[in-house]
Amino acid sequence: NILQNVQLGLPKSQHALAEELLEKVGLKEKAGQWPSQLSGGQRQRTALARALSHTPRILLLDEPFGALDAMTRSHLQAELQRIWQHEKITMILVTHDIEEAFYLGDRVIVMSARPGKIKEIIPIPLAHPRHKDSESLFNFRNQALHLLDHSA
Repeated sequence: NILQNVQLGLPKSQHALAEELLEKVGLKEKAGQWPSQLSGGQRQRTALARALSHTPRILLLDEPFGALDAMTRSHLQAELQRIWQHEKITMILVTHDIEEAFYLGDRVIVMSARPGKIKEIIPIPLAHPRHKDSESLFNFRNQALHLLDHSA
């Protein structure tokens, strides 16, 4: 089941951590279910809990919120921001969601279309936690959109 999945590789003394992480990603009530019984978004959230269970120094996230509904995505983005503040884990996030990139990132790398090349690296000198309706984030988003609109 997914609780055992998140507990995989953890010493028995840390099994409660898996339950805590499932609660953080909104899957506590699904702990006894098998991965095949979950939606795609629930599987993504299980994978995030499993990755965090080992307290990594670096966390690679490739479109981690892509299959989630808007409310769950917003909740998990805020939770990821909180985890980063508390744990100071280096996170590399690949996303096509410009707002998400600037909301979560400290540096956003804007890439061109095929072939993918770095167009610009935009540092985001804003404190965490951030607010999605921040004028500063809006300005950074517009800067990235301008870069993408003028791709060569």
